[in-house]
Amino acid sequence: MCAERRGGPEGIRAEQPRGVPNSAPGGVPITRRPLTLRSVIIGAACAAAACWVVSWAEMTIGSIQIGILQFAPVAIGLLLLIVLANLVVGALAPRFALRPHEVIIIYTMTLTAALTMSRGLLERWIPALIGVNYYATPANHWESLFFEHIPQWAVPFDVEGESAQWISRSFYEGLRAGSVPWEPWLKALAAWLPVVLAMFVAYFALASILRRQWVDHEKLAFPLTILPVELALHVRWRESVFADLIFWLGFAIPASVLAINGIHSIRPSVPQIPVQYSLNQLVLAPLGRPWRDLGTTTAYCSMAGVGFAYFLPTQVLFSLWSAFVLIRLQNIAFSAFGKPLEAMPLFPTSIWNGYQVAGAYLVLTGYMIRSALPHLRALWQAALSGYEDSGHADGARPALPPRVELIGLLAAVIVATWWFVLLGMSWWMALLETLVFLLVICVVMARSVGEAGLPMTETSFRPVDLVRLVTPMRALRPSTLTALSLADAVFTRDLRGNLLSTFLDALRMSDATELDRRHLYAALAIALLVALTFGTYLHITLPYEHGAIGMYSYIYRSNNILGFQFFAPVLQSGDEY
Repeated sequence: MCAERRGGPEGIRAEQPRGVPNSAPGGVPITRRPLTLRSVIIGAACAAAACWVVSWAEMTIGSIQIGILQFAPVAIGLLLLIVLANLVVGALAPRFALRPHEVIIIYTMTLTAALTMSRGLLERWIPALIGVNYYATPANHWESLFFEHIPQWAVPFDVEGESAQWISRSFYEGLRAGSVPWEPWLKALAAWLPVVLAMFVAYFALASILRRQWVDHEKLAFPLTILPVELALHVRWRESVFADLIFWLGFAIPASVLAINGIHSIRPSVPQIPVQYSLNQLVLAPLGRPWRDLGTTTAYCSMAGVGFAYFLPTQVLFSLWSAFVLIRLQNIAFSAFGKPLEAMPLFPTSIWNGYQVAGAYLVLTGYMIRSALPHLRALWQAALSGYEDSGHADGARPALPPRVELIGLLAAVIVATWWFVLLGMSWWMALLETLVFLLVICVVMARSVGEAGLPMTETSFRPVDLVRLVTPMRALRPSTLTALSLADAVFTRDLRGNLLSTFLDALRMSDATELDRRHLYAALAIALLVALTFGTYLHITLPYEHGAIGMYSYIYRSNNILGFQFFAPVLQSGDEY
């Protein structure tokens, strides 16, 4: 039924199930379950453990991507351990067992830390500050093209010095003598902290703003929250999924395949069970052009994909594979008409696919704004009047008051834009970089996770690619291109591990377990603190100990320098766009 809230701005309404009050007597929002000390302590410990596991698997080993998914395996693994331990405690001493909302606190803290440690921030941030100095050579002229446009406060190396300085050489080749040069690193990281915190504030504000529209009004499924909530809700073995034999059968089949293939990677004498096939090599290459220009296409036998598909609406499932087929057919059509396959700069897709993605993001953003207009009007009225509830359907207080949501988002945009200007961007490019990243790219990717349950999301364009449609890159001043090389590596490229999606999933799980939303935000802030301190320590010490040149090549020899590789020819001779 439709219930109008008393005491708030006129026009604020929310759909509410029968029998569930909008608020406690007297118009006071319903009180939810609070944060507990033990859940925060366990959550912080699991967050630190997740940071260490990610550093070992992704950075040191380099072949196990365990923290880049919105459904990060390291977080799920630790959640399973917590749930199993809790079932034992529940059987032996029920009053000491963790309650469902405490399990969700632990899981969301672990997931947030894992993603922040991985592609969510640190795997992009730390290498971006040092790679340009190590890989600058007389052949690529990066020293003369870029160094003079990099503010000294933004990097740990000396911008007036030579290439491959000791601080970067030791980072990549290992520290042979002396200690880790913490002082220049801490100065550079402290200088970046305002823009990093501004992005986090924007994520918190956007998640709180979008939650009511997507959860209460549009009722998105948030498929990635179903399993963690199901695991958290039951503290007795007989009620849990672990008591179901079908669950163990479903677990045993993919686990056996993964175990055999894992052993094969260590001992090749053990036979492998093939689970992926390259269609390009097996089928299309012998057919010649245009079929060979299909684009890299691999057929996977993914039992995990089947499991995820179970939670998704059939309409979404159809869209996922049918749109993919249409994109591949488009590549064939372009090739048939004589158009060679041209790559989208810095992304593994064709340029026409990349710009179609950009157009789709802009259209989807416009559609979501139009759909949310009633909610946005109510939010604006609530912010002006100081009314706190803003019409949440369950009567519980929002994660942030409406006024704080809007002021926080505005402040984050201003701080990020101002910081990018200080980095060297022109003011309009800095504003475009901030707005497109936060309000278009991050929001659409979060929508993909909330509605389609995509375990991994990635975009195919950067904000500067929109500028390339109307003006050549050589029209941008060198300091802007240099700043973009750094900012894009840290923020706008390779967005696997989008924290806005994680915060929205966390809010949805808090609803399912009646956890106070503001207490949830406090727990997430603690997880970010753990990741930013312990995670940063690992990201700096491990390369100096092992040598980044022998660690995960993608983050140390690819993503962190792609922008410089792309813009160097523009600064030297211009481009054709």
